[in-house]
Amino acid sequence: MIDPERVHEGMVRFGVFLGSFAPTRWFTSLMFSSPKSSMLRQTIRGVTFENPIGLSGGFDKNAVTTQIMPLVGFGFMEVGSVTARAYEGNPGKHLWRMPASRALVINYGLKNIGAAAISRKLKRRSFAIPVSINIAKTNCRETNEVAIGIADYAESFREFLDIGTFFTINISCPNVTSGQPFHEPENLNRLLIALDAIATDKPVFIKISPDLTHEQLDGIIDIALEHRVDGFVCTNLTKRRDLSTISPKDFVPGIGGISGKVVEALTDDQIAYVYRRSQGRLLIIGVGGIFSAEDAYRKIRLGASLLELITGMIYQGPQLISEIQLGLVQLLEKDGFTHVSQAVGIDT
Repeated sequence: MIDPERVHEGMVRFGVFLGSFAPTRWFTSLMFSSPKSSMLRQTIRGVTFENPIGLSGGFDKNAVTTQIMPLVGFGFMEVGSVTARAYEGNPGKHLWRMPASRALVINYGLKNIGAAAISRKLKRRSFAIPVSINIAKTNCRETNEVAIGIADYAESFREFLDIGTFFTINISCPNVTSGQPFHEPENLNRLLIALDAIATDKPVFIKISPDLTHEQLDGIIDIALEHRVDGFVCTNLTKRRDLSTISPKDFVPGIGGISGKVVEALTDDQIAYVYRRSQGRLLIIGVGGIFSAEDAYRKIRLGASLLELITGMIYQGPQLISEIQLGLVQLLEKDGFTHVSQAVGIDT
């Protein structure tokens, strides 16, 4: 009954409060964390993940909840998207609920306080779980020119060379003035050449759209394999309004991207295709429609080594994170697996 953006902002502030004091951190952990399982622990590209469930980029835009999210049960998290310049968000309303479809419409347009301000905040902070810095280009007319957009990405990338565990390069925000120019292989190649020139040993992932065709994916995969790219985050929000997963009971504005169960089938198809097409050489973080352990397990069996969510937690509550972990262990044991990595891509 309350405006979803007010709820989101209030819960982020509450998360900051919970993470600021030892008693509230202890209570949160007691309420929501589950016992660690060796079946779910993975070391991927030199990074150890206690469990494969992460918080997706877009929830914590300004990196303020890094102290509380590990205690909710997440095995890793993304912060941002971070852009070189601050952006106050797209005009008008930013969030709509689609309860019958179990989805959200999101139109923030990369709202954040800017890379320099966020990096200053994080410089002296230690993290209990791996943290990915999700980088996008500033949502403004100037960066619509490809060369300026690339320089914008590179500026943010340099700000976080000594902060965080890995990078996610977001080329797929559906709510910006420039569209998604870096889905074009030539532009993506130019971007990755610029980022390759910046020395780092951190893993690099690219976040892509669920609305890409297999032919478009082929071009992106081929370019990624030529550069310092460890994998893909599959996927961002969908812009499509013609999907059968959209309930006629829900109001759907003409702006914004759609999350949750609406995007699930598109995401699952893309995970399987990228895993198969790259022959497992590109790691996959699966995002979209995870509301249960069964949803998470399906994505793993299709080819995802790690997973992320936001919408499922919003609809189901923060206990979902530990419920998925417990459920994954049961599903793995039922199928005779002793470790989660054994199930990755088994259905592809």
